[in-house]
Amino acid sequence: MSAIGQEDAAQPVVDICICTFRRTSLRATLESLATQEGAQGFRVIVADNDETPSAETLVTEAGKMLNLDIRYLHAPARNISVARNACLDAATGPLVAFIDDDEIASPGWLKAMIGGLGELDVVFGPVQARYPANAPDWAVQGDFHSFGPAIRANGKIDTGYSSNTLFRREIIGSLRFDPALGRTGGEDTFFFARLHQAGVRLGFCGAGVVFEPTAPERVNLGWLVRRAFRSGQTHAQVLKARGEGALAVAAIAGGKALYCGVGALATLWSPVRWRRLLLRAALHAGVAAKAFGVRDVEIYGGS
Repeated sequence: MSAIGQEDAAQPVVDICICTFRRTSLRATLESLATQEGAQGFRVIVADNDETPSAETLVTEAGKMLNLDIRYLHAPARNISVARNACLDAATGPLVAFIDDDEIASPGWLKAMIGGLGELDVVFGPVQARYPANAPDWAVQGDFHSFGPAIRANGKIDTGYSSNTLFRREIIGSLRFDPALGRTGGEDTFFFARLHQAGVRLGFCGAGVVFEPTAPERVNLGWLVRRAFRSGQTHAQVLKARGEGALAVAAIAGGKALYCGVGALATLWSPVRWRRLLLRAALHAGVAAKAFGVRDVEIYGGS
C-alpha cells in the first residue's frame, strides 16, 4: 500500500474512489478526472483488486503525468467488496465519490454531483453507454446498457449503485460493503438499501453524467439476461432484509415474470419492446429464484 502524489496536500474535499481489476481503461478514467472543470480539492483513491499489484505502475505514471493527487491501494483478491471497503477506510474527506474503472467522467461531472447533493446525503448520477460501431440496432435503440437509479412512483429512491455516486462520509459510520456479495455483485445495491433503511436521504443528479464504453462481448441478449437475473437476486436479498417472507416474494415475482414473459411473446413485432419485457421477466425470475434459495451467479470470480 502506497501513497502517490502530494505528500503534504491539504485535506481533500472529495475522495474519488475507483476499484480496478486488470483494466487498462483505468488510464482513460484517470484522464477524465484530471480535466474536471470547476472542481478543486479532490483526491483519487485507486484500490487494485488483483492478487498482485498489477495496476500500481499505471497509477503511479498517471499520477505524475496528469498531476493528480492519487493514493494507490493493493486490496486483493477478486472480491469487489474488499476493494470498496479499502477505499472507504482510506477516505478522509467529508465527501466520497465512486466511479468505475471503465467509465469516463464528463468535464463537469464532479461539480454537478456536488451541486446536486444539496441537502441530500447520497446522490446518484446517470451512466450513459457508448456502443461499438457494430452494435446491433436493437441494442442502440433500446439503450439497454445505460442506467440510473430506480425512482419510485412517489419520487423516492431507496437504493442505488456505486458506478456513479457521491455521498457524505459521515453518514456511513461503520457500515461497509458485504464481502459475501463481493463475487456475485449487488454489494452496492445492498449497501445503499441499508443506508436508506437507516433514514439516509438518496437522490438523483441528472447533470452528473459518466460515459461507459460497452464491451462488444456484452452487446448481446444473453449477457443482458444474466445481468437482469442477477439484479433480481440482489433485489430479493434487499426484500429479505426488510423482513418480507420468501413465499410471498416468490409468488409475486413469479407472477410478474410470467406476465412479462407473455408480454414479450405478444410484442415480437417490436425488436426493442419484446427484449425489454424479456429482461423484466428475467429480473423477476431472479427474485423468485433467490427467494427459493438458488445460488447467486458470480460475476467477479474470473479474470
